[in-house]
Amino acid sequence: MKYSKTEVGQQAFKARSNLFSARQRSAFILFDGVKLSAQVLTATSGLGISQLDIDHLVALGFLVAAPSAVPLIAGNDAALTVPELPVSTRTPQERYSTAMPLATKLTASLGLRGFRLNLAVEAASGYADLLALLPRIQDAVGVKPCVELARALKG
Repeated sequence: MKYSKTEVGQQAFKARSNLFSARQRSAFILFDGVKLSAQVLTATSGLGISQLDIDHLVALGFLVAAPSAVPLIAGNDAALTVPELPVSTRTPQERYSTAMPLATKLTASLGLRGFRLNLAVEAASGYADLLALLPRIQDAVGVKPCVELARALKG
């Protein structure tokens, strides 16, 4: 399940409320409405965070279930998601022509940190290559900045 921070939770976090344990504060930071709770649990496993900690934050009203979305790329449970997109009538070449400048702009904005990814995007010779790079671009810049790119590739 995906959770988002509530305004009450953010205020309690900023006020350093004693309703948060130190480890719960660490987990709270990671909830963004995109990551699955399993991803947050994995990332904070070294701190001893458990599902009980997440349930506690939900019970206090600090976290709320995020709206569901359809997986953009099928695969593992950690698939990045965007809102459901309509079926496209555009050809793969038209999608590639629209998406390529968007992908280049996104990866170029990463600077040296995204140099290799930018080279991979520039080397993409067609729609399938660019579509295969979408998860890496989403990992690098985030899902929200990639919504327009996903629409260009899928729509």
